[in-house]
Amino acid sequence: MSAMQGSLSFKRLALPILPAALALLAVVAVSPGIGSQPISAIDAWQAVMEDGEDPEDAIVRNITMLRLARTVCALLAGTTLALCGAVTQTQFRNVLATPYTLGIASGGALGAAISVLLGWNATILGLGAESWAALVGCAAVVGLVLLLAGTLYGLSGNSLVLAGVAIGFFCSAMLMFTTYLADVRGKEQIVRWMMSSVEKMDFDEPLRMLPPMAISWIGLLLCAPGLNQLQLGEELAASRGVRVGWLQTANIGFASLGTACVVSLCGPIGFVGLLVPHAVRLIIGRDHRLLLPLAALWGGVFLIVCDWLARLLPVWWGRWQDGESSAAGLPIGVVTSAIGAPVFLLLLCKARMKRKIS
Repeated sequence: MSAMQGSLSFKRLALPILPAALALLAVVAVSPGIGSQPISAIDAWQAVMEDGEDPEDAIVRNITMLRLARTVCALLAGTTLALCGAVTQTQFRNVLATPYTLGIASGGALGAAISVLLGWNATILGLGAESWAALVGCAAVVGLVLLLAGTLYGLSGNSLVLAGVAIGFFCSAMLMFTTYLADVRGKEQIVRWMMSSVEKMDFDEPLRMLPPMAISWIGLLLCAPGLNQLQLGEELAASRGVRVGWLQTANIGFASLGTACVVSLCGPIGFVGLLVPHAVRLIIGRDHRLLLPLAALWGGVFLIVCDWLARLLPVWWGRWQDGESSAAGLPIGVVTSAIGAPVFLLLLCKARMKRKIS
């Protein structure tokens, strides 16, 4: 019996997951001290725990809470995108697949842009109009993709990808048209949203998105044994008792739910769902019982570290230019793309060299 079919021992599960969990705890612990105004991580946590009247402590506490809020947001987004990316790559049997393959990012961006164009400013259940419009856009695109793929071709992987790509291009065109119609302030707001951000003023929005994200995580993790069979082929998986249709529907549904939450919360952050699962797969193999939780943990680590760079790069650049640091951070989507593209190409080259040697 293969390793993917046999039972997963505690030792085999703990050996790779424990370092990932410790790395995640370490970056979360250090994160409050990193930014344009350097603060000792110990001082930052002490300021949070203590409730004194010292004005200096109050300033440190406020800065720490702002940094913790964006760290929590980056953690949720990175975990979700990496997990959804790992499942999507197996679902479509393509390591180049991402959580946005079905056009979710384009639909969410179009929804957010329309809300900006129409001047919607309402806040419902703690979420702003842009977030709600992005959620509606994501849901509309997924529903339309499933409808077209099921009606015209039957729900196969290729038909879903083709429908998603076509609808994604249409939404991108409508996004450009919407941006063209917006005024100068609206254009700037749309462009900023497209570049993505994990910067939050408090924990309200991330925590409101946590329940649907948690549902997505649990659903996808429960699909891990079936995904081990599905990657061997639909017919073989069906012969081994896997209800392929239900499994594929669950994968698409839970991955779309998690991705839509991230897009509405942060915008379309690129490369996390592509790079992290691929890197983890090269290291520990294709057993989804290990791959999915490890991808989720390292996805959180990766995006938090990218958030550090988004905070620090303008500071370093300002000091290099004229000796003055800048407090304005980079959009995190710029950082993930700048890191993700070359690293992913290196991983592809490494994988190709391994195949040649073997």
